[in-house]
Amino acid sequence: MKPSTIKKSAKEEREHQVLMGLIDYYLTCGKPVGSNTLKETIFKELSSATIRNYFSHLEEEGYLEQLHASGGRIPTEKAYRLYAAENFESPILDDLAKGEIEKLKQDESSEIALFLQKSAETLSEITGCPVFMLAPRFDNDFVLEVKLVMLDPHRCLCVVITNFGLIRTEVLHTDLKLNSFRLKRIESYFAWRQTKHDKPENLEPDEEELAHNWYNEIIVRYVVGYSNFIDDEVYRTGFSHLLHYPEYENAQELSKALSLFENIHGMRLLLKDCFSVNALKYWIGKELSTFAEGDPNCTAMAIPYYVNQKPVGAVGLIGPLRIPYRRLFGTLHHFSRIVSEVLTKNIFKHKITYREPISTPIYLSREDQLLIRQTQAMLIEDKTSKEKETKESS
Repeated sequence: MKPSTIKKSAKEEREHQVLMGLIDYYLTCGKPVGSNTLKETIFKELSSATIRNYFSHLEEEGYLEQLHASGGRIPTEKAYRLYAAENFESPILDDLAKGEIEKLKQDESSEIALFLQKSAETLSEITGCPVFMLAPRFDNDFVLEVKLVMLDPHRCLCVVITNFGLIRTEVLHTDLKLNSFRLKRIESYFAWRQTKHDKPENLEPDEEELAHNWYNEIIVRYVVGYSNFIDDEVYRTGFSHLLHYPEYENAQELSKALSLFENIHGMRLLLKDCFSVNALKYWIGKELSTFAEGDPNCTAMAIPYYVNQKPVGAVGLIGPLRIPYRRLFGTLHHFSRIVSEVLTKNIFKHKITYREPISTPIYLSREDQLLIRQTQAMLIEDKTSKEKETKESS
């Protein structure tokens, strides 16, 4: 049954229009709105005294607040929720946002992960908001290249680049003293193991042994991580956009918003919430406390995207309470439409399959899963550490 609607009186309807007009104006200027300003810009047929009377009642109802006794009014969280609900079915899409999103259609690559990351960055630039994206795991991927970056004489960062554009990083340790030339020779060994062409002949015996052990370690780690798909991939971009909003000039308010954006688990839950209803969804202010500690003074919204009309992931954004709701609703709808179209086309063209994460790996308890996640950075087989411990104990 549909909820019955109570018809508003003429006075209530005007009061409602004043509230919506004030929010529209405040979204544009970001400054408290007075009765004279609202009369001069929107409601010329109403007197300032009448508008002030509406203001007083709206304050009592919890829709407006006055920061200073003689200042104008600003909307509350309750007002933003009403405004978002009223404009949810009437989104708008400006030509600039539409044009930038349409450019994503030009992608015809098999690098699906890279496409999603680039798409998220495009959406962040268009909206001026941090963006986060939940993505499925794409099969048929393989290690394309392995790069080594020296951190210090005994540690290096290993960067694994896959055919779909995914990047994995690991920190590797050795007792052998490293330098840039040694790492280049080890990289050439990696390339030989991948292609079986032109085995390098300039490796010293200890370098070849290290290269052999490291390569096996890297591949085993990649296979284990690829096979045990427990959590969805979450791409995040556009942190710095929050600094452009005056609402976050205060470090404490900024940290509240960032605490939500930096919480990967909270991001997954938020996106899965949107994914479960299979529709655009938004959360304003205290509604986000489910997904983050404290009281985030911000707004989030998210929408699923599809492959062949089946939802496979979701994309969301975060901003202050004062964001252009109608425009962002329209932008997210069009973004989802275009990304879904490109994904469907490229997945079928390149015969790529995908899968969702397994909620409970076979034979592993919840405690075992948590232990695995906490120890992902450890070596699967670290003979040098064991030998070192044996020497020290003896």
